Amino acid sequence: MAGQPQWQQVGGSAAEVYERHLVPAMFAPWAPRLIEAADLGPAERVLDVACGTGVVTRLAAERIGGDGWVVGLDLNAAMLAVARSLPPASGAPIEWCEASALAMPLPDGAFDVVLCQQGLQQFPDRPTALGEMHRVLRSPGRLAASVWGRIERSPGMAALVQALERHVSAAAADNRRAPFALGDADELGNLVRGAGFRDVTVRSLVNRARFPSPEKLVEYQLAATPLSTLGGMTDQARAAIIRDVSAALRAYVDDDGLTFPMEAHFVVART
Repeated sequence: MAGQPQWQQVGGSAAEVYERHLVPAMFAPWAPRLIEAADLGPAERVLDVACGTGVVTRLAAERIGGDGWVVGLDLNAAMLAVARSLPPASGAPIEWCEASALAMPLPDGAFDVVLCQQGLQQFPDRPTALGEMHRVLRSPGRLAASVWGRIERSPGMAALVQALERHVSAAAADNRRAPFALGDADELGNLVRGAGFRDVTVRSLVNRARFPSPEKLVEYQLAATPLSTLGGMTDQARAAIIRDVSAALRAYVDDDGLTFPMEAHFVVART
C-alpha cells in the first residue's frame, strides 16, 4: 500500500549478525514484556508472526509448556535458517513456517494467541496482515503486538538516520526510519480496531538499547539490516556516519558502553 514501507530481505550473513548482535541489544529485552502482555497460559496454541530468528517464539514455547504448540512464521528464509540452527526451547514444540503474513498457509481458528514483535509496521499491507491474524485466531482469541514508538524517542536510531541522510542518501535514511512508521499510538489502535478486533488497548513503555559503543551501533545496523543491500556506503561515508553518531550520542556513553532509551507501543486485543 502507498505510504507503507516495503519489506526487504536480509541475507544469510546479515541474519547471523542480527541474531548475534541486534537481538540482545534491541529485541531480547522487549520479548518478555510481549509475553507478559499476551498473558499466555499452559497448553495454548500460539503463532508468532514475523518471528525473525525466534526470540519471542522460544519464550512463548517455554511459557506454555510441553502440551502447547507454537508456530514461528516469517517471510525471510535466512532468518528462519538461523532460528532452526539454535538450540531448541524447552516446553512446547516449535514449527517454523516460511510464508508471508499477508497470506498465511494456516487454517482458520487454529490459534489461541497471535504474537508479533516489531513486525506490523514493516508489512506492505498492514490491514491485510491484521486480517490474516484475525482469521487464524479462534473466537475468543488474543492478539499481542509491539511496534516502536516515535523515532524522536529513540536517540540512538534518530542519530543514525540523520547521519545516513547527511552522508549516504534519503533512501538509506528512510530504510532505518521505516521501523518507526507506527509511532503514533492512536493510529496503531485504530488500525487494529479496523481489522475487526475488539477490546483494543495500547500502552507505551520505555526500555533501553545497549551496544558496546556508538561505532558498534553503526556497524551492526549496516551489517544486519536491509541497509546492507543499499549502495552508496563507501568507506568515507561509513567513517563520517560513525563520527557523527558518536558525537550525537556522547551523553549516552559510559564505562559499560552505549545505552539509550527506546519507546515501544504494545497493543492487546481480542477477536
